[in-house]
Amino acid sequence: MNSFSETAKGTGEIYTVSQLNREVRTILEGSFPMLWVEGEISNLARPASGHLYFSLKDSQAQVRCAMFRGRNNLLKFEPENGMQVMIYARVGLYEGRGEFQLIADRMEPAGEGALQLAFEQLKKKLDQEGLFNQDIKQALPAFPKTVGIVTSQTGAAIKDILSVLRRRFPALNVIIYPTPVQGNTAGHSIARMIMLANKRKECDVLIVSRGGGSLEDLWSFNEEVVARAIHDCEIPVVAGVGHEIDFTIADFVADVRAPTPSAAAELISQDQDELKQTLASYQNWMLDQITGQIDRNRQTVSWYEKRLIHPGRRLEELSQRLDDLTIKMQSAFKSGIDQRRIKLSRIIIELKQHTPDRKIAMNVERCQQYKVRLKSAMQHQLEKLTAKLGEAGRTLQTVSPLATLDRGYSILQTKAGKVVRTSHEVNVGDKLTAKLGTGSLKCTVDETLDSKNV
Repeated sequence: MNSFSETAKGTGEIYTVSQLNREVRTILEGSFPMLWVEGEISNLARPASGHLYFSLKDSQAQVRCAMFRGRNNLLKFEPENGMQVMIYARVGLYEGRGEFQLIADRMEPAGEGALQLAFEQLKKKLDQEGLFNQDIKQALPAFPKTVGIVTSQTGAAIKDILSVLRRRFPALNVIIYPTPVQGNTAGHSIARMIMLANKRKECDVLIVSRGGGSLEDLWSFNEEVVARAIHDCEIPVVAGVGHEIDFTIADFVADVRAPTPSAAAELISQDQDELKQTLASYQNWMLDQITGQIDRNRQTVSWYEKRLIHPGRRLEELSQRLDDLTIKMQSAFKSGIDQRRIKLSRIIIELKQHTPDRKIAMNVERCQQYKVRLKSAMQHQLEKLTAKLGEAGRTLQTVSPLATLDRGYSILQTKAGKVVRTSHEVNVGDKLTAKLGTGSLKCTVDETLDSKNV
């Protein structure tokens, strides 16, 4: 700092604010190594960029801090206001505001371990989403044919599981989905194997397992990606991770939790000795049932034999009954024919009594009478109409203009056929036609005279 001040005074240079902040930042970042700082988080902000901005404080002071997205994505817990943490950071200066700040590279909870805190936070989150809900858990198949095992193919867990399965039920098919169960990439590898088994649908139940260890050793089974792969798996999943006292997120999400890998193998397999005993008891029960049924059937057959009539005797009885029925049928048939013959004779007599011949003769005679009367009436009516027609003809002749013409009169008509009644209707020189009693005349008007001049 002293050399910087002397240099500025000696040169007489005047710094801009930006230059000054840049120089101070260079001095700060070059003067302090990476260091651990402990304090309480406050003023935590999470902008859309994905960076974290917060203050770290104790009872007497506070300092601004930033943790960029590339580093906070590696956090195994969710920072919150009021949380006591330790950050591994470098000292710096934010030139834009001239603020002293710490750039965090790592962050861990102070006091309670980071892994335990991350475990509790993820457990709370998934529980709120319903991944631990008992209503969605699947029942294990009673007699699975094939079991899938997601674990390390070189670990103790696979040896324990296979040993239990060989002892309890050697006929069970086993498919191993090998995966690392410890390390930074183990969680994603375990999730991929679970999703692969779910996609292939080649096993009836799936064991996700590994041997015991510390919380850090078992951490792959506490990762969210594994929990969601187990939740989305359509095959029933048994989690057998660690020892009986160990609990992981996978245990809460799985359909069934087994305290150990060996216990998981026992849960999904039937004990062949117990099955043999059960089958033997069923066999004895079935033999007793069959034997009892045979005895009951034998008694039934014996009872039917005592009640059974000899077929020859039965045929004789049926033959005799057939003869009786034949005689009754013939008698009934003959009686029916005789009754119908008597009824037919009675109907014929009644028909003869009601024959229509007489009525037809009477109607023919009546028709002849009506014919004579109709002819007489028509003749009379015709004579009457003829007389009336003659009288009408004579009357018509009396008023007919033809009769007038026969007495020497004529009818004058113009060319248009109009009858001339007065002299005023024609002019001198008009051509007229005079219709006579017999024939007609063509005339020309030479002179017209009115009634006074006639």
